[in-house]
Amino acid sequence: MADWTEQTQQARLWFEDLRTRICTEFEAIERETGSDAAFTYRSWRREEEGNDDPGGGTQGLMKGKVFEKVGVNVSTVHGSFPPAFAATVNGADQDNPQFTATGISLVAHMANPHVPAVHMNTRFLVTSKAWFGGGADLNPPLPYQEDTDAFHARLRAACMAHNPTYYERFAKWADDYFFIPHRGVHRGVGGIFYDHLECADDPAFARNFAFTRDVGEAFLDIYPQLVRRRMGAAFSGEDKQRQLEWRGRYAEFNLVYDRGTLFGLKTGGNIDAILMSLPPEAVWT
Repeated sequence: MADWTEQTQQARLWFEDLRTRICTEFEAIERETGSDAAFTYRSWRREEEGNDDPGGGTQGLMKGKVFEKVGVNVSTVHGSFPPAFAATVNGADQDNPQFTATGISLVAHMANPHVPAVHMNTRFLVTSKAWFGGGADLNPPLPYQEDTDAFHARLRAACMAHNPTYYERFAKWADDYFFIPHRGVHRGVGGIFYDHLECADDPAFARNFAFTRDVGEAFLDIYPQLVRRRMGAAFSGEDKQRQLEWRGRYAEFNLVYDRGTLFGLKTGGNIDAILMSLPPEAVWT
């Protein structure tokens, strides 16, 4: 595996900075309602037999008046994939299972069903190859077209600043990925999803890192706007029931199909941090 230590450190520091700014903004939204809710942070260390530097991460969690449950996790881990899982990962196999991964992962479940839930993740992985992946997608129980349009427009702008083909490719990828086959429905109203933006050399790393940063900045720009737009809306018992049923669909996707959940479980990640994406309450009818 090539030495990408310096690049991994650059990515790690930026993911941690983005985490801090997102959490600060979400806490500010809570203050606007008179809530004193704040993130609590719990660090964890990965364990792997024979590995004296397995890495770890920090789980950030807040439960408030606006954000019923929001998790913002950052981690940097090193080690070897289990042999069978290694064969499924870009640039890895049973003979070369080593990896390094750093990233940020966020899921917000909202108290008001008019406020869309959201997921955002960006990451840098190194095996025998090095690449960026990530994206963001909006998951409203009660969709508003203007919110969907605004979210997509901001992500489209981030994509177009780097490559005119990115938005169409990555929006379709999100539609295909965030789909629940056994239900025959999409998880939400989409966004973008990308993977394997490979970094064969330093210029490629710089380009792909710049794009990944812009995805994070786009999320931090647009999502708080949508929260503030809807968080004071009145809602009915029927609206809340719709939200709880929708959360059941969200949980099904994350437990059955989500790559990030599988990656965390297969690489010895912190269980609570991995499953922070699950909603605080859901129903199945």
